[in-house]
Amino acid sequence: MASTAYARGSKPPAGPGERRQPRLAKELSRIEPKKLGIGLVAGCCLALLTYISFARLFAIYSPVFESTSMVMKNAPPASTAVPSMEEAVPVQKKIEVEGGEDLAGGATEPKEPGFPEETKIEEKEEEIPAETKKDGGDKTEEAKAKITCDENAVDEGFPYARPSVCELTGDVRVSPKEKTMFFVNPSGAGPLDDNGEKKIRPYARKDTFLLPGVVEVTIKSVASPVSAPACARRHDVPAVVFSTAGYTDNFFHDNTDVMIPLFLSTAHFAGEVQLLITNYKPWWVAKFAPLLKKLSNYEVINFEKEEEVHCFPGGQLGLYRDRDLIIGPHPTRNPRNLTMVDYNRFLRRAFGLPRDAPAVLGEKMAVRPKMLMIERKGTRKLLNLRAVQALCEELGFEVTVAEAGADVRAFAETVNAADVLLAVHGAGLTNQIFLPTGAVLVQIVPWGKMDWMATNFYGQPARDMQLRYVEYYVSEEETTLKDKYSRDHYVFKNPMQIHAGGWPALAEIVMKQDVMVNVTRFKPFLLKALDQLQD
Repeated sequence: MASTAYARGSKPPAGPGERRQPRLAKELSRIEPKKLGIGLVAGCCLALLTYISFARLFAIYSPVFESTSMVMKNAPPASTAVPSMEEAVPVQKKIEVEGGEDLAGGATEPKEPGFPEETKIEEKEEEIPAETKKDGGDKTEEAKAKITCDENAVDEGFPYARPSVCELTGDVRVSPKEKTMFFVNPSGAGPLDDNGEKKIRPYARKDTFLLPGVVEVTIKSVASPVSAPACARRHDVPAVVFSTAGYTDNFFHDNTDVMIPLFLSTAHFAGEVQLLITNYKPWWVAKFAPLLKKLSNYEVINFEKEEEVHCFPGGQLGLYRDRDLIIGPHPTRNPRNLTMVDYNRFLRRAFGLPRDAPAVLGEKMAVRPKMLMIERKGTRKLLNLRAVQALCEELGFEVTVAEAGADVRAFAETVNAADVLLAVHGAGLTNQIFLPTGAVLVQIVPWGKMDWMATNFYGQPARDMQLRYVEYYVSEEETTLKDKYSRDHYVFKNPMQIHAGGWPALAEIVMKQDVMVNVTRFKPFLLKALDQLQD
């Protein structure tokens, strides 16, 4: 007999007027509640994924994601209309990849379109009203404008070695006709007087006797470009204004007062600087043309003759200098630590001098060392020059006797060919600047307690140039002063009294003597010079 535990009685068919239950509902009623819940969850997830996909696609190109601080690399210009699917899909297919082809060309697939690398984020430039731009421009000029002046510096024993110099950064307009450098300086700050001006006589020797003859140039601070004269010529390089007044045409001063200061002030520009010269001397410019052309790639401007206003991105009025024939370390005047050895190399390059080192002698001389004796025709002549020449040749030197002339290059070549340079104290010894590094300088020092001048003007500079140095002091028997003054005169008893009389006394007494060296006494000094070439 069949079990009736799970038997259900059959439901009778619906009668007239009665609504029959729909089949779907009927079928759902048979689904267990647990299975129904799982199905509903799965359906919701599917709907959510579909929503996210469409939302992301629209969000990428939506103007809502545009920002004032970030622009998406591939995003189209902002608009109020949302692009359609047909417009959006081609943009995604054609994306340029940094350093490669587009995707169709086979480049590596980039990151999601619309989300570039962080390095590709660009600053969006905002529109700035004209007045704001004007204000901003003034602020830029103010931030850029700078003036510094090195003045009132002292050097014990060399008061002339610290002339006033001003450096300008910013809009500089030089009006030679007005002898003025207009400086666009909105803040008005700087070492200026109550009129916003600074006056300098740009000669590189602070000499009260000379300076009145040097053209005075004014730096004038102005608030804006419209307050300055209009530019007739614009330059992309800075300007340096200096003077060739003073003691120029003396070879010592040509170098100490102009060329060495000019090298110290402009060498770092590597030619990209414009030179403007006051107290212009055509013959001087021609004399030193090879050096000026090495320092500047541009034709020198005659400050006095120029009529146009020249504009520069910066400028310098005056030249930095150190002691005579010396370039020493200094934090502001020589921040690049240039030396006289650098100046010597500059000269050799400018004049095409071939020798950087002298002949080196062994115990047995295979070659005769070359000596140049500089002859003086004015004062401080070496009266027995031919006897000294014969002694030098006897010791093994090949001797050339010459007097420095106006042709700087020609004499520079003569000096550079020598291993030893010999001369009586005077401007001729300045030619040591052309000697090869390691050569020997022999200075014959006249009577008159000249040790300070001999050492500081030529001895110490020689050492700074890495030359060997020998100095010979004449005795009272070797000077022509003995024929003019008695032996009990202060010239012999107390030579320092000559110095107490200042330069006029030195010029009248010491500088006008001639010398006749005792060759026997002088011989050991020549042997010392020979020995130094063997080191």
